[in-house]
Amino acid sequence: MGSVRGMCGIAGFLRPGGLPAAAAESILERMSALLSHRGPDDSGSWVDGPAGIALGHRRLSVLDLSPAGHQPMVSASGRYTIVFNGEIYNHAGIRAEIARPESAPRWRGHSDTEILLSAFDQWGIDESLKKTIGMFAFALWDSQECRLTLARDRLGEKPLYYGWQGDVLLFGSELKALRAHPAFRNGIDRGVLAAYFQHGYIPAPHSIYQGIFKLPPGTYLQFPGQERGGIARPRVYWSLRDVAARGLADPFAGGDAEAVNRLDSELRRAVAGQCIADVPLGAFLSGGTDSSAVVALMQAQSSRPIKTFTIGFRESEYNEAEHAKSLARQLGTDHTELFVTAREAMDVIPRMASIYDEPFGDSSAIPTFLVSQLARRHVIVALSGDGGDELFGGYARYKRTSDIWSVVRRVPLGARKWLSIGANAFSRRSRAMPMRDKAARLAQYLESKNAAALYRAQMRQRPGARELVIGNGGCVSEPAVQGPFSSDDIYSTMMYVDTSTYLPDDILVKVDRAAMSVGLETRVPMLDHRVVEFALQLPLRMKVRGPTSKWLLKQVLRKYVPDALPERKKMGFGLPVSQWLRGPLREWAETLLCEDRLRREGFLNQKLAREEWSLHLAGDSTCGDRVWHMLAFQSWLASAA
Repeated sequence: MGSVRGMCGIAGFLRPGGLPAAAAESILERMSALLSHRGPDDSGSWVDGPAGIALGHRRLSVLDLSPAGHQPMVSASGRYTIVFNGEIYNHAGIRAEIARPESAPRWRGHSDTEILLSAFDQWGIDESLKKTIGMFAFALWDSQECRLTLARDRLGEKPLYYGWQGDVLLFGSELKALRAHPAFRNGIDRGVLAAYFQHGYIPAPHSIYQGIFKLPPGTYLQFPGQERGGIARPRVYWSLRDVAARGLADPFAGGDAEAVNRLDSELRRAVAGQCIADVPLGAFLSGGTDSSAVVALMQAQSSRPIKTFTIGFRESEYNEAEHAKSLARQLGTDHTELFVTAREAMDVIPRMASIYDEPFGDSSAIPTFLVSQLARRHVIVALSGDGGDELFGGYARYKRTSDIWSVVRRVPLGARKWLSIGANAFSRRSRAMPMRDKAARLAQYLESKNAAALYRAQMRQRPGARELVIGNGGCVSEPAVQGPFSSDDIYSTMMYVDTSTYLPDDILVKVDRAAMSVGLETRVPMLDHRVVEFALQLPLRMKVRGPTSKWLLKQVLRKYVPDALPERKKMGFGLPVSQWLRGPLREWAETLLCEDRLRREGFLNQKLAREEWSLHLAGDSTCGDRVWHMLAFQSWLASAA
């Protein structure tokens, strides 16, 4: 059997010109120790003082506990040294391709990390990355070229931060590791903070800290070991835009039945590849289409009942446990559900800041943590259904935005410009915050030149984010993510925008940090890049058909559960946080948003912050998420002090 290393934490630093080895070992140990939740089973470090490179690793073993998988790992040639976080699901196939008689290396073990190193020796970095199927982030030192390479998987499942702090380049799986280095300066980027308040998360490639960035998905970045301070443009080895363009140029031409069978085959293959583990494995099951499809495909390929997990809530509008239990019964899974009280959910809130390391405003992180905690009591690995909404058109906001765009695009651009000027002027004059925000949002809609721009405007949580953050100098610019679609194809544009931004920056961050905080590895079969590439070949009518979203995915599910999932409103994975803030969480929120504190900290406009808090307490339904975003920042700021 092949060996996958399991989820891990990586950290390190590069100081061109060299560094003292003993001091570097000590620093590296502190950085790696802060990632012990990501890898509680083993740790390792490697320092080359004259070259100025230090690599640290924490390991969570999923297959093969032998010392042959210990990291940092040096290639058979001695040229490369790596710290690797993730899974290469097709490592056995790559090994078979490498192990030809004329160039067969001597294998020390069965780890995917060793196989990847041998691939680098034989094919180089770019070609090797293109051959991988998996989720990963790694740092690779090339002693021959004296060069550091940082790389990240295609869809951004695994995190990787990096940045120069003085004459030292820091990198790692989580920001807490970078902060442990003595060169780290914790300057908060106020332009990024304003962008956070627009979206509810920190948009890539930025982090909350000045000079620290996230490596974009599907790219790798190289740093010459002799140069200080330079950052080249990341090199792309897989491009969502290129995949979408190829899908448009060569769309799927088969009928409905052929499409159902093809998607079934692609997902079965992805699920089978991700179910390999020598430790207990299970799945999250919400009762929705995405997780149900993943569980159905797991159970269809398993000789024993698979373990499934659901969190339930007493509030009926937030509870999906009954749907999950019904589906688990039909599929025959070994199902565990846990009903969580409001108090238990609220007790998690103080932990969020340390788990996410930077402001993160998605309140569904709370139930995600709780279901991860539940699953970790029984398994080490859990599969999830994330990605289905973005690939197959599942969000209700797609229909809403399509309706808005169908109206806006009929108005000539010149007329829209003048109307937006008027809306902005009204927004500035209005004394009532709700009217002010509605006018500002209307202005952003009217200014949108294409569907992607309008969708990004519609997704902004707070049109007036610049006014809220003191001294920000304007939000950081948003990347242009129109994609290769025509202005008529707004659904495909919205799905493309979400797969490029919301999915890696919010959804995958939420799941990775929550699960890894309790030592649980998560895998996402929908984001196997072969599934993504097929989804981007499909015509829209196979994703959204009349009032039915995710049409094709639902047909696949019905092959396994014929009467599964009657059409019902998508619930999401939320909690009644807005209600709690007016009740049991009010004192906590008041402490974080009191005027003296806001004045002393100097980040948020006291008047605007207090106005929103007062409106929320008075029952304004539009302020709940925005107040939560402020509280998430304030809580993080207190923990980061």
